[in-house]
Amino acid sequence: MIPLLEPIFQGELAPLGEKLLHANTVPPDAVRVADLLRSGELLAEALQRHARFRKSTGHDLRPVASAWCLEYVGALLPPVAAAASVLQHVFPMAAEQVWVRLDGNGLPASFHIREIGEAMHGTSTAQRYGPLLGQHLRPLFATLCGLSRLAPKILWGNAARQLDPILAQALALTGGSASIAGDQAHLLHSPEWPTGHGSAPQPNPLFGRQREVHRIHGDGWAAMKLHRQCCLHYLLPGESHCGACPLSLEHRKAGTRARR
Repeated sequence: MIPLLEPIFQGELAPLGEKLLHANTVPPDAVRVADLLRSGELLAEALQRHARFRKSTGHDLRPVASAWCLEYVGALLPPVAAAASVLQHVFPMAAEQVWVRLDGNGLPASFHIREIGEAMHGTSTAQRYGPLLGQHLRPLFATLCGLSRLAPKILWGNAARQLDPILAQALALTGGSASIAGDQAHLLHSPEWPTGHGSAPQPNPLFGRQREVHRIHGDGWAAMKLHRQCCLHYLLPGESHCGACPLSLEHRKAGTRARR
């Protein structure tokens, strides 16, 4: 684990911090993310390996690509977001600066950087998260969509789904840090993304409205927010809608009752 992250990723959280590694050299079997995207063939091969792992034999790669994306951002975002929000330290995250090792199922086993980045205390959310979102996830998602015909909003919804609990836990661990609350608001609850330099704001791809439903909990009712987008998990062999899926029959019926 990168020493900078050790105070955050203790105990059961340690495996999350160990996915990002820093060294002057990268493992020989790691591939630069930019190279993974440039040809498309390497990423297509990873998706095919993951399809075999998921026992998906059809021609529809959308649910496979979505599942692969969830694993990718689930491995990358915890150490990167914790550094950016809790420590206000920015790791180099452009696709040209990150290498990834893929396992036998096509999934990311670890990410590797050759430079440690820099402390950016007091800077804006856009400055600290811009390279990750604009120079890494955006081209990655564009390539995934081209290979699988998946809607971009599903991939960005997957990223938001992973960021949500990371920032919520960071808030809890820091006693409600104002800067982390600001990151949470800008990343997940603002429809626009500031560009800086006097340019007009751009739509925030992470933003998505979440429907809230009420479920029986003990002797009363408890509110639960649904995911922003369905991840198509139910289209994989042997799988079904997850508990917070906005497309599940249970929640569609609840939405119909609420509208009535």
